[in-house]
Amino acid sequence: MSMWTIRGTQIPLSDHPLFMGIVNATPDSFSDGGRFLQADAAVEHALGLVSEGAALLDIGGESTRPGSEAVPVEQELERVIPVIARLAEATSVPISVDTCKAEVARRALRAGARIVNDISGLQFDPEIVNVCRDFGAGVVCMHIQGTPRTMQVDPKYDDVVEEVYRYFAERLDSLTRAGLSAESIVLDPGIGFGKTAEHNLELLAGIPRLRELGRPVLIGHSRKRFVKRVLGHNVDERLFGTIGISLAAAVRGAQVLRVHDVAASRDAWLAFQAVVRWPNVTLPPE
Repeated sequence: MSMWTIRGTQIPLSDHPLFMGIVNATPDSFSDGGRFLQADAAVEHALGLVSEGAALLDIGGESTRPGSEAVPVEQELERVIPVIARLAEATSVPISVDTCKAEVARRALRAGARIVNDISGLQFDPEIVNVCRDFGAGVVCMHIQGTPRTMQVDPKYDDVVEEVYRYFAERLDSLTRAGLSAESIVLDPGIGFGKTAEHNLELLAGIPRLRELGRPVLIGHSRKRFVKRVLGHNVDERLFGTIGISLAAAVRGAQVLRVHDVAASRDAWLAFQAVVRWPNVTLPPE
């Protein structure tokens, strides 16, 4: 069993994946943009995800869909800080801030967040490394090719799994030399962030290779565009495909799954495991 250290607390990570519930406090996210822009709606939605079994919450105030532009720091702060502050009082579930800006990370950690989820692998704003170190924050270090504005223009790799593996090896070395604890870092190969559908499937199949780096792997695949390539469905018809990928990713070794639909993903996993592990399963009383 591996551990994820976040602000002095150790979260055990096993072959039973933790589900990280997504809360997009944005007007333009690809799946649910505008639904949770107001703080009341975002907090209500987040607490609903907790009731469904979310072990982590990820709060974002800037869309990183393909082609998106960065938003000003103050606007991002206005979107996420009230939500994080209220959730920190309302639930003990660890809160993650989805940002690549050091000031947003700093203010979010002060407000009660415990994890920084940075799509740039802590590179777009170098000061964010110091913020994470000083707060002892948990870190999700993601791989991206390019920026959200350019990443899907024409992504190319010779061997996507090995290139992402080498990227993470370099980032782990750089971040630990900068003072971050290796135990605070979880790796996210960045499904859909500068990858074709074929690249995404190669990375999902290659999760065991990424696990060789000794850190847990987080997969964020929920409702993404490549599911349409697999199934032919639009964004509002991708739940079943997302669940299927969740199960496959967990079997491959992903220990954190970042999803919009926590209840569906969690129930599917528990039912799947009840069959796979039977008779070594304890069922609740009737």
